[in-house]
Amino acid sequence: MAATPGQPDLPTNRKTFIPLENNPEVFSHLVHHLGVAPTLGFYDVYSIDSPDLLAIIPRPAYALIFICPAAVYFKARKVENDGMKAYEGSGEAEPVIWFRQTIRHACGLIGCLHAVSNGGAKAYIQPSSDLDKLLKEAVPLKQAERAQLLYDSKPIEAAHASAAQKGDTEPPPRDEKNGFHFITFVKGEDGHLWELNGGMKGPVDRGVLEDGEDALSEKALNLGVRTFLGDDVMGDEDYGFSLVALAPKFED
Repeated sequence: MAATPGQPDLPTNRKTFIPLENNPEVFSHLVHHLGVAPTLGFYDVYSIDSPDLLAIIPRPAYALIFICPAAVYFKARKVENDGMKAYEGSGEAEPVIWFRQTIRHACGLIGCLHAVSNGGAKAYIQPSSDLDKLLKEAVPLKQAERAQLLYDSKPIEAAHASAAQKGDTEPPPRDEKNGFHFITFVKGEDGHLWELNGGMKGPVDRGVLEDGEDALSEKALNLGVRTFLGDDVMGDEDYGFSLVALAPKFED
């Protein structure tokens, strides 16, 4: 099977997950299963241009997961990805933690992990939970060892399997081709907007966000999501895409 642009060229004998449904309830179930507090969850973003629709999203939005067809991702990012050097960062000084994807059909999982493991969302990870333990092991490792740690993790596999059974549609077969990309945008601890995708060669710094600007702010949208939506990428095609935000629940 040919590689999808921007995604890892993974052999068919690699571990393969059932693709997750693009659904905030599914994503929330996954991260809660791993040990993220139930006071944090994912929400559909129905518009990035309507103030009324943006107002229904709790703030701050710590991260966004943008889901788009492979053709859109290829047009927007292939040249940049081809020119990147492989990332070799590690340790506590990293502004973000990044995982390379080596499990087939795990795009949704990687997107969710990047969202909850960075920036303000980290404060919601419960001590001694499966995710807390995974991150403590992963932080000192280089990208190849991190990817292997994720690949071998039984708690990650169990959480993903549980989430894959949720949603409104029947889970697709493991061997079904997945033509969508999950790109996470998160405000790192350094105040920068980071683009995280397990199929690229590493994390990408998209620029500085000011105090009070979160991942759903106008500046963050212009630096991130909207770079996929310009005429130079979309052309005359009517591509579909979706966007979810990671944010704290509204107080009762």
